[in-house]
Amino acid sequence: MTYCVAVKLNAGLVFLSDSRTNAGLDQISTFRKMIVYEKPGDRFMVLLSAGNLSISQSVREILQIEQIKDPDSDEPITIWNAKSMFDAARVLGAAVRHVYERDGESLKRAGVDFNVSMIFGGQVKGEGMRLFQVYSAGNFIEATAETAFFQIGESKYGKPVLDRVITPTTPLDEAAKCALVSMDSTLKSNLSVGLPLDLVVYEANRLQSDRISCIDEHNPYFQMLRSTWGQKLREVFDEIEDPTWDGSHTEVPLVCQTERHAPIKKIRNAKEKLI
Repeated sequence: MTYCVAVKLNAGLVFLSDSRTNAGLDQISTFRKMIVYEKPGDRFMVLLSAGNLSISQSVREILQIEQIKDPDSDEPITIWNAKSMFDAARVLGAAVRHVYERDGESLKRAGVDFNVSMIFGGQVKGEGMRLFQVYSAGNFIEATAETAFFQIGESKYGKPVLDRVITPTTPLDEAAKCALVSMDSTLKSNLSVGLPLDLVVYEANRLQSDRISCIDEHNPYFQMLRSTWGQKLREVFDEIEDPTWDGSHTEVPLVCQTERHAPIKKIRNAKEKLI
């Protein structure tokens, strides 16, 4: 399995992925789930992938040369000449469908689902940054101010901190820190996600990035973040008052009367009914 997250902010974009792939408990490998496309001064794009590894690798390979027809020109659209990120996402969708048309029936006969999900984001000169989540059918949705991040793979463990912290106005480095905390929460709870990590931070309108890092178990910043996050969580947890059950004085009682709901009813013998 894998975990990838991408965040769209006013200040830029953050992309983070793990690199673990497993086909059973004893078949664990390392494959990078991120690829960066950059033509400095013209376009900067990042692709994250999850799902069936053979499918995602095929899509990534075909994407380099995939073309779609431009109704306004004789020149086909590719990710390298697309005039917008939307058109580039359309090319990616076509690449996904291309792989499905080639391999889908064979996979089905082998009992394998056509399972791939992707996050694709960046900026093309002349427009703002955009971020898309692409599904197995090649269709996609776009991030908005209300939904500033996308996750694919094992997303549930790392989502709460993103929900609490990320807004469009979050500073870029703070969002990178939040994404790493999200990844740490996932690493802590799911063995199918693993190091090393790939992190890319893109500043709006630069159309290139040198903020790229590979993070392994020896990375000093990630070691500090993991230990500090765990320690501070424990400290905050210990500061929260325990619930009281014996009527002791407290300003925040757990057991109290409510207007609409009563405590759950006990069943004391076979003749009593729940309703």
